[in-house]
Amino acid sequence: MNRTSFSTLPLSESMLHNLNDLGLKEMTPVQAQSLPQILKGHDLIVQAKTGSGKTAAFGIGMLSRLNEKKFRVQSLILCPTRELADQVAKELRRLARLTDNIKILTLSGGMPFGPQQGSLRHGAHIIVGTPGRILKHLEKHSLSLNALESLVLDEADRMLDMGFIEDISKIISRTPKKRQTLLFSATYPEEIIELSSSIQKNALHIETISSEGANRITEYFYEVSPDDKLSTLIKLLTHHKPKNVIIFSNTKVETRAISRELQKRGANALALHGDLEQYQRSDVLVQFSNRSCSILVATDVAARGLDIKELGMVVNYDIPHDGETYTHRIGRTGRAGEKGVAATLFTPAEAMTADNYNNSVRRFENSNTLTGNDLSTLIPKNLTLVIEGGKRDKMRPGDILGALTGDAGIAGKEVGKIDIYDRQSYVAISHNMVDKVYSRLKRGKIKGRKFSVWILNR
Repeated sequence: MNRTSFSTLPLSESMLHNLNDLGLKEMTPVQAQSLPQILKGHDLIVQAKTGSGKTAAFGIGMLSRLNEKKFRVQSLILCPTRELADQVAKELRRLARLTDNIKILTLSGGMPFGPQQGSLRHGAHIIVGTPGRILKHLEKHSLSLNALESLVLDEADRMLDMGFIEDISKIISRTPKKRQTLLFSATYPEEIIELSSSIQKNALHIETISSEGANRITEYFYEVSPDDKLSTLIKLLTHHKPKNVIIFSNTKVETRAISRELQKRGANALALHGDLEQYQRSDVLVQFSNRSCSILVATDVAARGLDIKELGMVVNYDIPHDGETYTHRIGRTGRAGEKGVAATLFTPAEAMTADNYNNSVRRFENSNTLTGNDLSTLIPKNLTLVIEGGKRDKMRPGDILGALTGDAGIAGKEVGKIDIYDRQSYVAISHNMVDKVYSRLKRGKIKGRKFSVWILNR
């Protein structure tokens, strides 16, 4: 596939230098088609798959049009979930790291309202957030969008599915009529067309799904009796030996039950569902993304907006209610050119529903071909340390890594992903070194200060 260099665009030298440092030299299809139009100020409705590079597309365009000397909210990105908002904000900060004095603020539900109000008093150039929390700040007059120049709706189809259309409409009514509006969606239902016509002007439609290439996913379907679903699931995991897996269930109750049963069999499985407190969601997601947990059991609502790279397998423990949900679930594996595996279990009562998925590509096989009962290959290589200090303490990944590899004498290869939140930091440490690291950090200091430390799920 022919790719176009970012250097062909009218971008600043500092932006081009930063993109080169980040290894972003050639545009993905969605970037090549949308960025020139974004830079010209056009409204766009973009249909692109998750993982296509769309965040960098609107992020580069937005940052290039930003006036950092005007310290007011110039851009707003709406996302369906806090997790996606956090990921988008993190990517924007990467893209803006060589641009001085750009302030990017995340406003999402599940976080204390007061501290967000305090941050807003100090101003921001870009706001990334969820519709409900953004609307609450507008109604409390802690946020003004009077100077807004660009609005992005990311994963717009998901936001409509989650019932955010009323909140979105109220937010848009508080923005200037003269603005650039970018709408990104993986699917293109009638509701998206109606939304575009109501909030955009002469929007250009860009569709890159066909040019992005199909995900390299092998899809399996197995008919099982209700009593044999759990044992078949274990055989599936033993047979395919994925490095990590998301297991989708249709209910919160079943999600909890599956994770408990897998834990009883020695697996490191965590559940993600709507009844969790926000701090519990953060703990679960951090451990799964930093390879301290290999099995995530989730409902669709809880898993929306997740961006887990290099996911080995997806299992539909329950057959999805519709084809769109199925596509969204399995699309989390086989990304960025990697191979992926998706397996769906269905009962005899669901055979007619399963038959709707039958085609020449999907493999309907007998579950008796699966053997084994060993989940040891799914034991994660890391455990997660929590440090009671975060962004509010001016904590940076380099501070933690320096304390570990310097004073604590830990080899860099033993330290995995470092995630820093407002009040806490999470550090993935290899199993064989976690006790040593815990002991050193408990006695030592980071940035000249002592912080409380503990190990998650030990």
